[in-house]
Amino acid sequence: MGARPIASLNSLRFGKPDNPRMKRLIAGVVKGIGDYGNCFGVPTVGGEVYFYDCYHHDILVNAMSVGIVKIGETASATAGDPGNPVFIVGSATGKDGIHGATFASADLSEDSHEDLPAVQVGDPFQEKLLLEASLEVIKTGAVVGMQDMGAAGITCSTSEMSAKSGVGMRIDLDKAPQRQANMKAWEILLSESQERMLIVCKPGREADVKAVFEKWDLPCELIGETTAGGRLEYFWHGEKVADVPAEPLVLGGGAPVYVREQKEPAYFKEIAKYDPEQIPVPENLLAVAKAIWASPNIVSKNWITRQYDSMVRTGTMTTNRHADAAVVYVKGTRKALAVTTDCNSAYVYADPYKGGMIAVSEAARNIVCAGGQPVAITNCLNFGNPYNPEVYFQFAQAIKGMGEACRKFETPVTGGNVSFYNQYTENGKVKPVYPTPTIGMLGILDDYDQMMTLDFKRAGDRIYLLGTSSNDLGSSEYLREIHQVEFSTCPQFDLEEEYRLHQVLASLISGRMIESAHDVSDGGLFVSLLESAMPNGLGFSVNSASATRKDAWLFGEAQSRVVVTVKPEQAAVFERFLQDHNQNFENLGVVEGDQLNIDGANWGALADWKNTFDNLLATIMQ
Repeated sequence: MGARPIASLNSLRFGKPDNPRMKRLIAGVVKGIGDYGNCFGVPTVGGEVYFYDCYHHDILVNAMSVGIVKIGETASATAGDPGNPVFIVGSATGKDGIHGATFASADLSEDSHEDLPAVQVGDPFQEKLLLEASLEVIKTGAVVGMQDMGAAGITCSTSEMSAKSGVGMRIDLDKAPQRQANMKAWEILLSESQERMLIVCKPGREADVKAVFEKWDLPCELIGETTAGGRLEYFWHGEKVADVPAEPLVLGGGAPVYVREQKEPAYFKEIAKYDPEQIPVPENLLAVAKAIWASPNIVSKNWITRQYDSMVRTGTMTTNRHADAAVVYVKGTRKALAVTTDCNSAYVYADPYKGGMIAVSEAARNIVCAGGQPVAITNCLNFGNPYNPEVYFQFAQAIKGMGEACRKFETPVTGGNVSFYNQYTENGKVKPVYPTPTIGMLGILDDYDQMMTLDFKRAGDRIYLLGTSSNDLGSSEYLREIHQVEFSTCPQFDLEEEYRLHQVLASLISGRMIESAHDVSDGGLFVSLLESAMPNGLGFSVNSASATRKDAWLFGEAQSRVVVTVKPEQAAVFERFLQDHNQNFENLGVVEGDQLNIDGANWGALADWKNTFDNLLATIMQ
């Protein structure tokens, strides 16, 4: 669409990493992302990684890309009027990726490996050439419309571009460059070979288009033209092999709308039995803290992230500075973009409606903590088989929750996709993944000097918690890892409370009243404090809220909470501001030394905790 990619993010879901098969999958996915992104020249600036048993068979790899385009210089996926030339550009067409879309809409089984030709073969160097050539050809003014070839390849791009303009196309499939001999017409129609575009150009400007792609040493072949009547006619060596109307093939073309059956999942009965009063408070909370801190979901993912190039193009501001969202500045301006991907699927599993709201809200909270203003989201909705009424209930409720949160934060949904059939049949039993509506959110900083980081800055600074501690343990890492509780309620959440917190936090940052900001999420307050302490090697001394059970105060994951630090001379002004805005807060303690002190007890040297955090995943992956 004419935008230059400046940042990539990803959201990865795996089974437990100590499984040999899963280790191979993790290593392969990470190498694939790293090799392609590093060669392509777009920095991978952020993301998230979770390890749950439900992803043991169906791992999820969600990717987000962020680009910049000047107003008025965008390209649309339209075909214009009849008589426009149609080009296929980029890589030659092969047999890889045939039935890829079908493969993505089928249950995986022990025999799925036989369908591997459905997986496309990527070439990042070719993609880099195509990127530059595409941006250059748009600037010639010769392009009417352009669309990449994704699912169903030529079939999809020709039908979608034609339907948007109310025209048809006549396509000579045999003119498409082919990388394999003896390809059939239907194979060319359905191939999902990567690094290809369909370009519709203005009549008489064909030479301008060809000149650009010749410069970049890329195939560029005239394969047809737009026609009146709205029909797609495909030819093979002069013989018509397909003739279909474009409009009914695409969204809005008269396809039926189904109202599917919904039913509350049976496991909700198990969640209803959850009673937090039956969860004992462990006597040795230090041992508990060490066990949670050693969870693969909590420790650093640097074994993964250091395989990615985050500094190419030199715009990433968070490579060596730690913030709740990645920040990339817009060259030639004072502006910066804050970007993040978020979704705790355990919350969505426990309550799809509330969990969907939390996914959007956590993304927005991370953007605000980094100094940005949330402006838009995209998403990838990962669910099981939608024909299962329980899965469809999860799907519908998650979308409802996401929608309410997006309207509250005024973040339009600019795009996204849906990935169904993420389940595995084993011994006759269907095992779907947790419902995982991954949110990718974009925020804007009008001045990159407004960026806020999460690290404690200096000894003596006061530590505060914005929000309210509670006895909520629902769906926490603590419950799963320490008490082996699989079924529990979603963490407490109030959308209005979350929204007010964002407004207060944004004012604190713009008014330069705080020194750091870090939200409380996976692992609870203890994990947030440690993550803020490690970057500069600054320990802390804090005291728990007397009205809250100690394990919930440390490890509970109640939402709408942020840890901030304040210079001691600004503490009085800071507290008065919060009181004036009716914002609940706790004065936790102070930044000091290189030790962890909680309620007067020494929990050891920060360096020891950091050693576990930095090295545990790498040790597992050896």
